[in-house]
Amino acid sequence: MIESILPEGTVAVDTFIDPPGAALFPAEAALVERAVEKRRLEFTTGRWCARRAMAELGRPPAPLLRGDRGQPLWPAGLVGSITHCAGYRGAVVAEDGSYATIGIDAEPDEPLPDGVLETVAGPSERARIETLLRQHPSIRWDRLLFSAKESVYKSWFPLTARWLDFEEADLVIDPAAGTFSARLSATGGPAGFAGRWTAGRGLILTAIAVPAHEQPPEGRPGGSP
Repeated sequence: MIESILPEGTVAVDTFIDPPGAALFPAEAALVERAVEKRRLEFTTGRWCARRAMAELGRPPAPLLRGDRGQPLWPAGLVGSITHCAGYRGAVVAEDGSYATIGIDAEPDEPLPDGVLETVAGPSERARIETLLRQHPSIRWDRLLFSAKESVYKSWFPLTARWLDFEEADLVIDPAAGTFSARLSATGGPAGFAGRWTAGRGLILTAIAVPAHEQPPEGRPGGSP
């Protein structure tokens, strides 16, 4: 499902089940040994998806450990992103000579919990979301905004190794084109990103993939995914 919003040169693998044969490397298992079963399944299947994607690029299986911010640590020469939510897990991988950064996110197509939109969106974003919910009520645009900001952060951090607050990204969603754009006010990194979204099977998926030759320089808008 996620592959429909990703460009050529990326490899996507996703699943709606937790495969019974999925397994972790010992170093990965140690990261979730104290986690509840739900978290262990999410983690295990996400790594399973990632290794299948890596295999399509001709890469051998390898442990994917976790960085300081929880990000997967990819083998040298690769960039990628992993996501999961109830009933869905997915991973996307590409050669770093082709793509500078990738960020994906999956969310249930359901309203955000009370108070969350006010936390993650500024006044102008909330006004745009209210308009979208009124004009196109079949999709939960508040949840899509949240998902897109997650994809923005997952794309930003590998380039900057810096935190990005929700209020530092101002998003505009195009409901007809299936795209979104993010203008960033944070310094020390790209000034923006462009991404794509899709919805179906009770899910909302968002993705950003920045080609290596289009890596957005600081102070200029991001390139197309």
